[in-house]
Amino acid sequence: MTTSAPVTPSLESLTVGDIVAESSFPLTRDSLVRYAGASGDFNPIHYRDDVAHAVGLPGVLAHGMLTMGLAIQPVVDWVGDSARVLDYQVRFTRPVPVDPDLGAVVTVIAKVGALDADAGVARIDLTVTFNSVTVLGKAQARVSLV
Repeated sequence: MTTSAPVTPSLESLTVGDIVAESSFPLTRDSLVRYAGASGDFNPIHYRDDVAHAVGLPGVLAHGMLTMGLAIQPVVDWVGDSARVLDYQVRFTRPVPVDPDLGAVVTVIAKVGALDADAGVARIDLTVTFNSVTVLGKAQARVSLV
């Protein structure tokens, strides 16, 4: 069995508006507990409904940084190497409630927002939604394609 290295997309093959990646990420309460263990963020709003409700939240929420991490993954998969991500920024606009039975699904669409041929860099704009509502605003990554 042979494996080949991922092929980096070429800047010349892209135009502004191209969708370069799409993914959906199912979340469960178990996902949140695992992320809490990995991140050290054991804020009880991420695993206890009673605490979440007591502070005025609709229920247990996904960690913002978990949502942010999931959102960049389709770009990393597309570009083939996380080191090609030069910059990544988001604005947290809405929480992602995670139902104890149904969980939640975060959907990501990555689209070319701008191209800088001189620098060999593409700006990828991310639309990140839960139940068709945007949860990360101004979500953008700059990726090197040289």
